[in-house]
Amino acid sequence: MIKNTLEVKNLKKYFKVQSGFLKKTTGNIKAVDGIDFKIKPGQTLGLVGESGCGKTTAAQLILRLLDSDEGQIIFNGKDISSLTQKELLPVRKEMQIIFQDPYGSLNPRMTASQSIEDGLRVLGIKRSERKARVRKLLQIVGLSAGNQDRYPHEFSGGQRQRIGIARALSVEPRLIICDEPVSALDVSIQAQIINLLKDLQEELALSYLFISHDLNVVAYLSDQVAVMYLGHIMEHAAAEELFNNPVHPYTKALLASVPDIDTDHKLNLKVLGGDVPSPLDPPPGCKFQGRCQFFEERCTKTVEFKDIGKGHLVRCWKTVNM
Repeated sequence: MIKNTLEVKNLKKYFKVQSGFLKKTTGNIKAVDGIDFKIKPGQTLGLVGESGCGKTTAAQLILRLLDSDEGQIIFNGKDISSLTQKELLPVRKEMQIIFQDPYGSLNPRMTASQSIEDGLRVLGIKRSERKARVRKLLQIVGLSAGNQDRYPHEFSGGQRQRIGIARALSVEPRLIICDEPVSALDVSIQAQIINLLKDLQEELALSYLFISHDLNVVAYLSDQVAVMYLGHIMEHAAAEELFNNPVHPYTKALLASVPDIDTDHKLNLKVLGGDVPSPLDPPPGCKFQGRCQFFEERCTKTVEFKDIGKGHLVRCWKTVNM
């Protein structure tokens, strides 16, 4: 049995910034700057962080929608980071994505059935088998077969996301990347989709990379959690360990920013101050230093991950002597 469905090693992606008539390169945006993580079969890694920290770029690199500048993407024991597009074809069906916007991700001129069976057609599956699989998939995601000939605008947001999930499942993947899959939905619908994803994972032994800024959702779904900031992973641990024992100041700030109800039933919202600095000109050393209340001179020097026990990894000078 393969130990890890996915393993990412020192993955990097820099975007060149060009200016002037001659398009001279004036700098690099370090969107993903040397990240590492693993996802075991049937488990979920939650990738969290503020907008612009590099989460979606990381997903695009893993799916090979973008080519990385450095690092390895090991899927099912095989390094796919340097495969050609032709060599990637058999891998594509085993790695799928569920998008943030369920309406924008569906072709408005294709029925639900056509959207779901599109990947099956590419794989050369016979029409009769495609139709049978579509009916089964609609049932699995909680939609009746009578919906198969309807168009995206005829569905609610939650129903459209169920079609997106069915489409991802159609080619029987092993890994699904969920890129903010519930953030565009009404709160009343979010729980239904989250529970559906959890049930499908148990039934089909799926691995998830779950990208989100909603820490409550991540806590519910994830086995492991990686906290990303400005292209770096700042803290990585088992979900229970990270939420019960956050160590990095950024992780603590994120958790303190989550709305909760205190004993007097009043909303308690502590906001993380400041803005994420530009990835074009990040500070040397710790990327969080400009917003950290514990900043000191040594924070301007590079610090690597340190395991403080139980596989709890933290990138912070404060942990060096722990």
